[in-house]
Amino acid sequence: MSKGDSWRALKHYNYRILYPASLLSNIGTWAQRIAQDWLVMELTNNNAVVLGLVTALQFLPSLLLSLWGGLLADRFDKRKLLFLTNLGGGLGSALLGILVITGVVQIWHVYVLAFVVGVFSAVDAPIRISFNSELVGKADLPNAVSLNSANFNLGRLVGPAASGFMIAAFGTGPSFLLNSLTYVAIMISLSRMRLSELIQSHKPNRAASLGEAFRYVLRKRNIAIVMLTVFFATTFGLNFQIFTALMATKEFGKGPAEFGMLGSVLAIGSFTGVLVSTRLEHLRVPRYVLGGAMLFGVLLVASAWMPNYSAYALSLPVVGGVALITLISANSFVQTRCQPELRGRVMGIYLLIFMGGTPIGSPLIGWLTEQIGIRATITGCGLVVALAGATILVIRRRARAVNHADLV
Repeated sequence: MSKGDSWRALKHYNYRILYPASLLSNIGTWAQRIAQDWLVMELTNNNAVVLGLVTALQFLPSLLLSLWGGLLADRFDKRKLLFLTNLGGGLGSALLGILVITGVVQIWHVYVLAFVVGVFSAVDAPIRISFNSELVGKADLPNAVSLNSANFNLGRLVGPAASGFMIAAFGTGPSFLLNSLTYVAIMISLSRMRLSELIQSHKPNRAASLGEAFRYVLRKRNIAIVMLTVFFATTFGLNFQIFTALMATKEFGKGPAEFGMLGSVLAIGSFTGVLVSTRLEHLRVPRYVLGGAMLFGVLLVASAWMPNYSAYALSLPVVGGVALITLISANSFVQTRCQPELRGRVMGIYLLIFMGGTPIGSPLIGWLTEQIGIRATITGCGLVVALAGATILVIRRRARAVNHADLV
């Protein structure tokens, strides 16, 4: 693959104009996540259980609505749907920012608005992901997946640090307002697209059903294996919002700026991993997803026992890089191996699995940190991820051996 091929999705006009708007949106999203976590800790005196509950409420809609978002993506015009989801998310973020700045915010406001923004995000995600194929076509879709992850993690690099310093200087309110403005950038980009250049391999199907997509995934064993691996990796491993918040405050006694910096340091590794993944499209197969999950779990355990803030910060880029390469491989494999007319619904199932465990995992992790401490909790989560990857790999190999023997 040539150097130019690493950026080939950007040759498409519609993808190119949406890309910078998406970067602004990702910066705003990460700025809001940091501000929301810090706001919760301020309102509850660093209560880990409440922090886990707010995180659960934010991602609970993914459990409830990702499938329906995917169904909508296959039934209706994706561009129009994305306009509506961004409008709703922007209004929710703006309202929380106004409540904070006016000094009337209470913890129940955070509960409600975290859930509301989560609703629009849950519906938006499968629509946005499946829309990529209309922006760049099937041939350039794997590259677009990598570039989208680079975009997401560049936002993750900038957003937490910016939010941390904004919180230290002005409080949490401006971070929410900043995020609300980034939704406007997305809507402007959607309105400027060239409709004649959208690549539609099939027309929206008003009769599309969820049952058809579930049956398809169950028939495609490799897709099912990748999705199961992603469930364990994300439910138990991708809890850095909680991990870094509590390591920064409870273990190392740091403030909001240092907390925000951990998010940016983590994103350095993630961003590097994403750039590497643009060169590794040939490795996006199930066995590498399983191996990546195992390595991610082991590195997570190692990070839990770093002796001080600096050592912990230095471990995060490695953990983040491996995690992102693994998840990009999984995402790209599922998107490119499913039938186009089912892509919205299949990605809805994928996102249900990707995010759906968070409402269960986050409160459990928050409770565990109160019982056994944050270091032991991270260790347990890492072991679950590593052992799940190893177990699925062994089962897959045995199944392949049996099938081969039957053929002989």
